[in-house]
Amino acid sequence: MGSMTRLAVLLAACLVAGCNNEIYVRDGVTDGDTFYLAPRALEDDDPALQAWVAYSLMKSACQLEIGSDNPARSNSYGCEFSARLALVDSWEEQLAEDMSARDAYLDALLHVRRAGLLDEYTVYYFGEDDWLVPAEVDIAKFRRWKRQNLGQHRPQTEIVGSWNYRQR
Repeated sequence: MGSMTRLAVLLAACLVAGCNNEIYVRDGVTDGDTFYLAPRALEDDDPALQAWVAYSLMKSACQLEIGSDNPARSNSYGCEFSARLALVDSWEEQLAEDMSARDAYLDALLHVRRAGLLDEYTVYYFGEDDWLVPAEVDIAKFRRWKRQNLGQHRPQTEIVGSWNYRQR
C-alpha cells in the first residue's frame, strides 16, 4: 500500500471512529486522554501491520468514548467487536490490493467473519463478565464451529501505539 493510501486508511479510521485531531498524534507527550500511533504505523506498508493500525485506532477511539480516567483500561463488547470488525475489514481490503499477503491469524479471523461468527468469537475469546452482549450471540454454536474450523487457534491482539497518562 502506498503512503497516500495508508494515510487515507488512517484518516478514514479516524473519521469512522469519530476522533478529532487532538486524540491521535505522532510525537510529543500530552495527558492520559491521548493515544499515540507508533511511528511505524505511518512508515511500514506491511498489510498485517496496517490492519492492526485500523484495530488500534478503532479500539482507542471507542475507549475514549466510554470515558474514564484511564481509557486504556476501558473495555466493552461494543469496543472490542467494532475494533475486531475494523481489523478484519482492513485485512480484507489489504488482500484485495495484495493477493500474496498472508497472516495466519488474520486469515483465520476473516474465516470467522465469513462464517457469520465474529460476535461469538469476540465474546468467546475476549469477553468480560460486565459486558452487555446481544441476546443473539450463540456461544454454543461458535464452540461447535470452532472445533471443526479453528483447531488449536490462539487469539491475538496487537496494539500499534500507546496511551500516555496524565500525572495527577
